[in-house]
Amino acid sequence: MRRLALAALLLTGCAAAHAQSAPATPSGKAAAGVAAPAEKVPTDIRRITILVRDIDASLKLYRDVLGLKVNYDANITVSGVALPAGVPGNKTRLVLLNGNDPWVGWIGLMQYTDPPLPDTGPYPKRLGLGGHVIVTNTDDAVKRCEMAKKVPGVHFTAEARLQVYQGRNGGPDIRVMGCNFFDPDGTFFELNQILSQ
Repeated sequence: MRRLALAALLLTGCAAAHAQSAPATPSGKAAAGVAAPAEKVPTDIRRITILVRDIDASLKLYRDVLGLKVNYDANITVSGVALPAGVPGNKTRLVLLNGNDPWVGWIGLMQYTDPPLPDTGPYPKRLGLGGHVIVTNTDDAVKRCEMAKKVPGVHFTAEARLQVYQGRNGGPDIRVMGCNFFDPDGTFFELNQILSQ
């Protein structure tokens, strides 16, 4: 069932209405070594939806620590087919959250409420095949990492520290302050702050 939950992450692409530029740094400029595409690619990654045990518990991390904005909160009856989890007629609660972009980079949290999905037990403390990492950029990584440590069920693998990565395409080194942890349902996070280059 754990594998099913991971496989059921919804990655919804949209080609129609959103033009993206090069990734931005904290100053709002394009990241060094990354150019805007000469031609728009056909797909944007809009959202990842995570199946969770308890949305209210998950919101303590996603809304209260990361500061994401809840823009949708509804009870939905699912078919059990389009999203291959549970059974037809399952009742669920879906919460959508966004950061600074009104279209891409959203996170959805979905809880099966009636009946709930079987609990898969403790999540792994190490990543393996099929694992995934959500990488964020935040305003104050040290502060938010400390906040994340206080959320029940969060498991840290690395405290906040400075990391330096080779620059893209010959650009300057990329300096990142951040920590790493599993959320209460086993989704792995890099909670980062990209420092000015």
